[in-house]
Amino acid sequence: MTPDIQVLCLTAASLGFFHTLIGPDHYLPFIAMGKAREWSWRKTALITVLCGLGHVASSVAIGLVGIGLGAAVSRVIPIEEYRGQTAAWLLLVFGLLYMVWGLRQALAGRPHSHSHRHEDGGGHAHEHEHLAAAHAHVHERPQANITPWVLFTIFVFGPCEPLIPLLMYPAATQSLWGLGLVTATFSVATISTMLATVALGYKGLSLVRLGWMDRYTHALAGGSIFACGAAIVFLGL
Repeated sequence: MTPDIQVLCLTAASLGFFHTLIGPDHYLPFIAMGKAREWSWRKTALITVLCGLGHVASSVAIGLVGIGLGAAVSRVIPIEEYRGQTAAWLLLVFGLLYMVWGLRQALAGRPHSHSHRHEDGGGHAHEHEHLAAAHAHVHERPQANITPWVLFTIFVFGPCEPLIPLLMYPAATQSLWGLGLVTATFSVATISTMLATVALGYKGLSLVRLGWMDRYTHALAGGSIFACGAAIVFLGL
């Protein structure tokens, strides 16, 4: 391994770690949806890893095509920027729609009382909820099937901004073996950081008891995802 490849590998590991850590869109959606959908840790981890693979692989593919065609890095960066904006808007729209759906579910399941009159002149009132277990039964099947695929699609669009200009193109000037090693180092660092951060958030939220706000977990999850998308679109985070 040449000194240049060693430096690039160290840079790749550092960039993969910090690029993921400072971008809450890399882990907050999985933590929020894991809590709202009551996913097991195994399912949450699997979805996180698959989305991470899609996230990295899409940028790797574009970088390899650019290198193979001999395209200058300045011609590849605009593609990544366009993909980044597309992913941010998809995240924002998905979060907004899910938040609205969650609010409707919460309001539909709000406890209320009914009064009943008896023939003898007496009566009683009882309190209950409509759709009390809607998230676990009536709506669980379609949402459980759709949500992971939506997240995966968003992450495939999402680029790894530093990968192509700072790592792949410089590594390609050294050797194909070096290019593969640097790319693999960045990918492992990125996905490992995603998984570790999601694990901490998942464990932390499992200890939180929301009480009466429990019915709003879907709305809160959608709101947090919407906030991530809005921060990227409007604040450039």
